[in-house]
Amino acid sequence: MSETEGNGAAAQQPQVRMQILGQYIRDMSFENILVQKGASGEVTPDVTVQVALDARKRPADHQYEIITKFTVSSKNKADQSQLFLMELDYAGLFHIENVPEDQLHPFLLIECPRMLFPYVRRIVSDVTRDGGFPALNLEPVDFVALYRQEIARRAADIQKQETPSGTA
Repeated sequence: MSETEGNGAAAQQPQVRMQILGQYIRDMSFENILVQKGASGEVTPDVTVQVALDARKRPADHQYEIITKFTVSSKNKADQSQLFLMELDYAGLFHIENVPEDQLHPFLLIECPRMLFPYVRRIVSDVTRDGGFPALNLEPVDFVALYRQEIARRAADIQKQETPSGTA
């Protein structure tokens, strides 16, 4: 082997390896409030979706559990009465290697949820349809923006804690 090949191989980073070992519903609830209370008059749904993410290191080497938490709420635009509420915690178990330590946190909270999202979307669609509503197809989630918002929120929380009360 020539020196160039040796130097080139030494400078090359090992390839990132990501494998989904499993995925599952951790928790799910669907409340069809419209049927429970009864509907009267015109119903025009207004749907809101909230997303939260969590990542946990597993005891096994290179394994992480990623949890996506979706809260889907539908209210009647006319009187703001609740139509349905769905809460879904969907998780994936990932084996991840060769991601630099400084890039691991964003990788876990951006790339892994992207892999899980199509399954979450399908579950929400099926459950809302089976619950007596039109199937709700979630819009794609911008996990990069969600990650940046969370980092900014944490930075603001730290700044609040470091600022002595009574000073402006």
